[in-house]
Amino acid sequence: RSTLEYGLAPRSWTDYLYLTVGGTLSNAGISGQAFNHGPQISNVYELDVVTGKGELVTCSGEQNSDLFHAVLGGLGQFGIITRARIALEPAPQRVRWIRVLYSNFTAFTKDQEYLISLHDKPSSQKFDYVEGFVIVDEGLINNWRSSFFSPRNPVKISSLGANNNGGVLYCLEVTKNYFDSTSDIVDQEIEGLLRKLEFIPASVFTTDLPYVDFLDRVHKAELKLRSKGLWEVPHPWLNLFVPKSRIADFDKGVFRGILGNKTSGPILIYPMNKNKWDDRTSVVTPDEEVFYLVGLLRSALDNGEEVQTLEYLTNQNKKILKFCKEEKIAMKQYLPHYNTQEEWMDHFGNKWDRFYKMKMEFDPKHILATGQRIFRPTVDVNDVALR
Repeated sequence: RSTLEYGLAPRSWTDYLYLTVGGTLSNAGISGQAFNHGPQISNVYELDVVTGKGELVTCSGEQNSDLFHAVLGGLGQFGIITRARIALEPAPQRVRWIRVLYSNFTAFTKDQEYLISLHDKPSSQKFDYVEGFVIVDEGLINNWRSSFFSPRNPVKISSLGANNNGGVLYCLEVTKNYFDSTSDIVDQEIEGLLRKLEFIPASVFTTDLPYVDFLDRVHKAELKLRSKGLWEVPHPWLNLFVPKSRIADFDKGVFRGILGNKTSGPILIYPMNKNKWDDRTSVVTPDEEVFYLVGLLRSALDNGEEVQTLEYLTNQNKKILKFCKEEKIAMKQYLPHYNTQEEWMDHFGNKWDRFYKMKMEFDPKHILATGQRIFRPTVDVNDVALR
């Protein structure tokens, strides 16, 4: 809202906006714009950070750069971000929001990868946002991520060829930003892009809305869920970065295997370009030029259905991680969770030595973010607080 007063807006977003800037920058901050602009941590000019030593430090790529790059994606281990100077762009006025369906996973991923390959093209020759999600049961087709489908006119999965694919459909979600002055050419640009894709012809769903309403789309769904008492429940989410070369194996083993036909929430899937990520930051991604975010964003409900319980979904997450390990799928967790330092060392791989060195330099007493179990506190944190 502050930047919109100047006709400007950040370039890279998260799907859900009711988060802290420092929190998203401590992880990465991703959404459908990341293929084009990179994650939020690739769009930062300068930070103010309070380190574990209690020092307030201004840092950037040129000034105190070790701290700057360590903190970005650093999971709060080196300092607390108190100010961030981030990249802005002219804010579009409106968004054309389009969803199309696929029953063929190969066609779906081929089209997603083609669309993100256009990142260096002029804006008229690419979409501004590319995401997607997996639909494994008919209940999901009208869930909070699928507001395009009218409840009065339900779309039957069986009518779209999903039965030939183990009952699974894939939805490509794209947007085109525009200004009132360019509204006459936006349809032409969209048509030119859609013409090259191989989606199910009868499955194009389009809506048009103000830019701010698109950015705030998940919050509207949150309010609906809150009104039904379905928001303040456990969310055993699992977010993975999966290398492009293994995404078909993941589809077969997880989407059409482990998950069965119940999901208990949205499953996001969309590719990103590694060259839009700065390798000097603390984030770890697969060692391939294109990798996918797979986000299993489930909610545990105590409604008598075993497949929606916290225990069931947590065990299912463990099965997915075990499957990746056994199949040697070199994925990386996003918003990672591990219980031992050994697991964290494996997660960070060749970045671990630098991560450890930065910890010793900026938080030598291991005061910050102890709950992640990366480093064991060397002092009693309550004692520090009392002092």
